Amino acid sequence: MKRTPAVAGQFYYGSATKLTQQVERCMVPHAKKERVIGVVSPHAGLMYSGSVAGAVYSSIEFPDTFILLGPNHTGLGAQVSLMDAGDWEIPTGMLAIDEKVAHKIAVNVPLVKRDTSAHMFEHSLEVQLPFITYFSKRAKIVPLLILTASVEECRTIGEGIARAIQAAGYHIVIVASTDMSHYVPENVARQKDGMAIDRILALDPEGLYETVVKERISMCGYLPATAMLFAAKALGAESARLVHYTTSAEVSGDYDHVVGYAGIVLR
Repeated sequence: MKRTPAVAGQFYYGSATKLTQQVERCMVPHAKKERVIGVVSPHAGLMYSGSVAGAVYSSIEFPDTFILLGPNHTGLGAQVSLMDAGDWEIPTGMLAIDEKVAHKIAVNVPLVKRDTSAHMFEHSLEVQLPFITYFSKRAKIVPLLILTASVEECRTIGEGIARAIQAAGYHIVIVASTDMSHYVPENVARQKDGMAIDRILALDPEGLYETVVKERISMCGYLPATAMLFAAKALGAESARLVHYTTSAEVSGDYDHVVGYAGIVLR
């Protein structure tokens, strides 16, 4: 099965040439490339969050496969939806699903359901793909969307993903796709996002989950980020680094209603 683009021409340019140029402007030339276990990357329109995603993808050694964890904005599909076979198309390339790893995740995590409906119109994973295809035409993906999850369910998902990665025997990076605070004043976004970012940098999945809930931080992908942290810890992650943080005000000039964007690498 082939998944065609849902947000080409909206979140990013719909032609290959224009999209390549758009992504190129987001990249950090000569960035030192690190071998990482996981990353946090935003998923807004590239004009707003592309500089953050570009900084993340510029600074990592590219793996054979990316496991993409995103929030389910549409409400379609299962609690945790895995597309386990086929290809994803965007204007700059076609990415095959790593069926071997997808199968291992489905076996390891009973919560995960093989489901395509959740993925058809969801943008949170698709917006990662222009950055991936810019650097690699061979990298595969494993797309997972999380609709709802308790902190213990995030642990189950993350540790199951870690076991699948260990069994695979080749380099895999987990991407947690999330934007940070939504439509709050700039000073509120920076303060609240700082609290969530601190928990990620501390490799503290329980703390991230609890902080977002307690402080009512409108971080749409805190469940993917929590699951990724559990996975990264199980895989031996020892540190994390904030690559870049900004808000939509940098582009829009509206400091009263901003969305925050953070890029983080874990190694």
